[in-house]
Amino acid sequence: MPKKRKLITYKDTMRDHYDFSKMKSVRNPYYRHLTKPITIRIENGSLVYFKQLAEEYEIPYQRLINMYLRDCAQQHKKLRIRWAT
Repeated sequence: MPKKRKLITYKDTMRDHYDFSKMKSVRNPYYRHLTKPITIRIENGSLVYFKQLAEEYEIPYQRLINMYLRDCAQQHKKLRIRWAT
């Protein structure tokens, strides 16, 4: 015989137990350590590529570039450079 499920009502939610309306907002004290604004020179073709990709995924292109660079750092990817002789 299947168990009866209790229907969760609005009165059962946390809102009845906790009142966050009078709480003061506090900025994240670690925010400055999470990101750092820099100036970087990127070729136009690369920037266009990331902007198009960002539009496709509907996220800011700066965030997309950061995600790509973070993935490279986490995977310890190394660039293979071959200089013309």
